[in-house]
Amino acid sequence: MTTDSTAAHRAVDAVWRIESARIIAGLARLVRDVGLAEELAQDALVAALEQWPAEGIPAKPGAWLMLTARHRAIDRIRRDERLAGKLALLGRELEAEQGGAPAEFEAAEDDARIDDDLLRLMFVSCHPLLPADARVALTLRLLGGLTTGEIARGLLTTEAAIAKRITRAKRTLAASQVPFEVPSAQDRPARLASVLEVIYLIFNEGYSAMAGDDWMRPALCTEALRLGRVLAGLIPGEPEVHGLVALMEIQASRIPARLDSGGRPVPLPEQNRGRWDPLLVRRGFTALLQAQRLRRPPGPYVLQAAIAACHARARTGDETDWRQIAMLYEALAILTPSPVVELNRAVAVAMAGDIEEGLRIVDGLAAAPALAGYHYLPSVRGDLLARLGRHAEAAGEFRKAASLTRNGPERATLLRRAGDCETRWD
Repeated sequence: MTTDSTAAHRAVDAVWRIESARIIAGLARLVRDVGLAEELAQDALVAALEQWPAEGIPAKPGAWLMLTARHRAIDRIRRDERLAGKLALLGRELEAEQGGAPAEFEAAEDDARIDDDLLRLMFVSCHPLLPADARVALTLRLLGGLTTGEIARGLLTTEAAIAKRITRAKRTLAASQVPFEVPSAQDRPARLASVLEVIYLIFNEGYSAMAGDDWMRPALCTEALRLGRVLAGLIPGEPEVHGLVALMEIQASRIPARLDSGGRPVPLPEQNRGRWDPLLVRRGFTALLQAQRLRRPPGPYVLQAAIAACHARARTGDETDWRQIAMLYEALAILTPSPVVELNRAVAVAMAGDIEEGLRIVDGLAAAPALAGYHYLPSVRGDLLARLGRHAEAAGEFRKAASLTRNGPERATLLRRAGDCETRWD
């Protein structure tokens, strides 16, 4: 039986997006090498591209890819004495599967093993041993099934740069002999924090692009949400996981309202909340409630989700409970003190009515090394100065912020605000 080549290629692409993380995770469990596992999975992908157009799309394409990848593993192991100890294990599994699909794709009782494999893959790809940019690239590659080109476009860099990050990350993991396992109870909090950080980094790069001509890249937000939801299903007893999902769901709900008809960014208080996605808001509230039901002290993601929920509950910007938001930021500053949290607290304090106090907090952050070159600092200061009628100073701050940002639409907005202040000043 033959299949139209285009249809076969579409099927391969669709199955790869859905099943690649499972396939790589299952192989990594066996060969204990993430780089080799991805290589074997890619070999199976090439085989599908060659065979499916001629032989037809199999009834269980994900199972076909896994079985083919395992056969490739057998061949590789036979040539590699270092992995020879795995041959018997793989052989037994393959013998049991010769008459049908791999157990992972058929038997419900094996769902726990699949989940364990995926969880291990998450902890490995987000290992704190790797630089943040490498963790992001490797996670998008292994768990998102994205190509280097897609990752490069999403992160606004070159394919060569992404390929180098991923290759170096795999070599680092192999050289350091990072075990393919879920961390021990003692190490798990720190390692989980790294996983959550990577997922939120991916989300934030999509939500407020650091550079380029686009204010947002929603595809990255969607991928981060998918990873967060998967993680919540794998570790349902961790409130911070649900907190991160809640935070991303509610923030993602605002995406349709974050640009005006001319493509210009719209500040949160001015957004038309009727354009917020109600389904994502409800999902966010549900995830936050799940985190709170676990009855553990709130962590940073649960607190940030609670702040996002305050915004989502208000029907208009004017109805926002800024005092509650300021209190939540104060709690967040105690838990995870940082100049960025203080800057956000300053905004909340000013929005609650005390602009002078908000400006005092901002001015106290001027010398913070962590905010050097951070364009939001002069942007916030400019906004507060403008609200106090100090338009000449505000214009200077907006121009400074515009010189620091690498995002085109944001730069244009800041320059426009500077021009508005200069007009009022004149």
